[in-house]
Amino acid sequence: MIRDQNQTAPDAEDEDFGPFGRSLFEDPSVRALSRVGVVDVGSNSVRMVVFDGAARSPAYFYNEKILCGLGKGLGETGMLNAQGKVRALAALKRFSLLASGMGAAPLTVVATAATREAKDGPAFSAQVLEETGLRLHVIDGDEEARLSAQGVLLGWPEAKGVVCDIGGNSMELARVGDGKVGKRVSTQLGPFRLQQVEGGVEKRRALIQRVLNSAQDKIKSEGERFYMVGGSWRVIARLDMERRNYPLTVLHEYRMPTKSALDTLDWLETADLTMLRSRTGTSQERMELVPLACEVLRELIRVFKPSEIDISSYGIREGLLYEQMPDKLRQRDPLIEAARMAELTGARLPGTGKTLFTFLMPLFKDHPKERLRLIKAACLLHDTTWRAHPDYRADVCFDNATRANLGGLDHPGRVFLGLSLLHRYKNNRSGSRLEPLFRLLSEDEIQEAEVLGKAMRFGAMFAAGDPAEAGALVWKPKKRTLDLQLTELGVGLYGEVAKARFSSLTQALRAKGRVLQPGEDDAEV
Repeated sequence: MIRDQNQTAPDAEDEDFGPFGRSLFEDPSVRALSRVGVVDVGSNSVRMVVFDGAARSPAYFYNEKILCGLGKGLGETGMLNAQGKVRALAALKRFSLLASGMGAAPLTVVATAATREAKDGPAFSAQVLEETGLRLHVIDGDEEARLSAQGVLLGWPEAKGVVCDIGGNSMELARVGDGKVGKRVSTQLGPFRLQQVEGGVEKRRALIQRVLNSAQDKIKSEGERFYMVGGSWRVIARLDMERRNYPLTVLHEYRMPTKSALDTLDWLETADLTMLRSRTGTSQERMELVPLACEVLRELIRVFKPSEIDISSYGIREGLLYEQMPDKLRQRDPLIEAARMAELTGARLPGTGKTLFTFLMPLFKDHPKERLRLIKAACLLHDTTWRAHPDYRADVCFDNATRANLGGLDHPGRVFLGLSLLHRYKNNRSGSRLEPLFRLLSEDEIQEAEVLGKAMRFGAMFAAGDPAEAGALVWKPKKRTLDLQLTELGVGLYGEVAKARFSSLTQALRAKGRVLQPGEDDAEV
């Protein structure tokens, strides 16, 4: 469990609220999160993240990482790396000052494998407290696995399978499903540890096999999805994108079929890593660890036979937030909560996303739940980029949807959302610089995104507030007819621009459009 190396027992506040020392979510119905700073002191990196915004899907107000290498050589010396300590201490001093300047103090600082295993870990913790005022909360391997898994659940509420978090000196595994964390195992398969194994590749492979077989005896997983947390996994995923010429370089929820991952591991054995480092923007320190991480991944695939390998940008830091969330908050959809917060802070008329969604529902009432949540998110986001120049507004909408740090959204979902928002502002997508991304969708999905976009384009301008006050849509898919039943108010609002946009919507539906006057019955037309 979480413990403080500078105290023999936690005080009452720590006991109640863990490393934060205070409640972040006193009201179970809270929708907004006050600025919260978290620092993760790992074996390889020291990172500060400041969260803000939607409570269920917090935005990254600030994010900074220093590759200190605290755990480099730990397996051989039993001590923290001397240069790493200097760099880590400097980083923590800076982070403490930054947090004060941006109103995110006090920082919550969590330390993992290197600090907990090193002989001089307690002395380092004491030095950090004395020189920075920051208290290191050192967590054991089981707790590290649990928090990482909770971080995945924050971004992936429906996650079911195994979370695998690789750091510099350890690798943790934890089962997840039904919103809960199950069995977990901590191993010493971090790249820094593997650097100390004598005897070359064969000795390392034998060690990795032995450790993973032991972990499998406890986890008992075969053919399940693996959720990968940690910098080394993210680099391998970025390299997989490079090999495949994948068009969307967002790592969160990037999915690798097992065969693709194995093909990339084979490719990397003979690839020029220096050239790839330059092309992918990977640091030299991180790239040096990739070959060892590749050895672990190859054996992990052999032992656990995962059905798919998914990359998570969320881990321990997000897991700490999830730890404090009331169940009512955990059950909310992170995508919808993020979109709701974006509308609240960025739209001209916050609240119109909900009315627009209700107005358009006749078009989509038979759609599955997963598609409806994307449609709702699009409606909430439809007016959040209105400040962009009109000539670029469509592209800005697309970029925001596809590249934003959103949880609960896979890559095809990102492109669907982006394409629908593009058509919210633009009728035609041909010749767009964004076309390579469209291949992540089927032709039917592209058509559906266009319909949604043009429906929003019509509904959002039909009336200044609630479009339902001006009329109602009646969609008859078998007859391929779309009726617009006007109200008295709608007669005056249905001008030339509204007529053109309604016509564009009916064309996208490949349907016949009809406009009914107040009191005019469908049978009379």
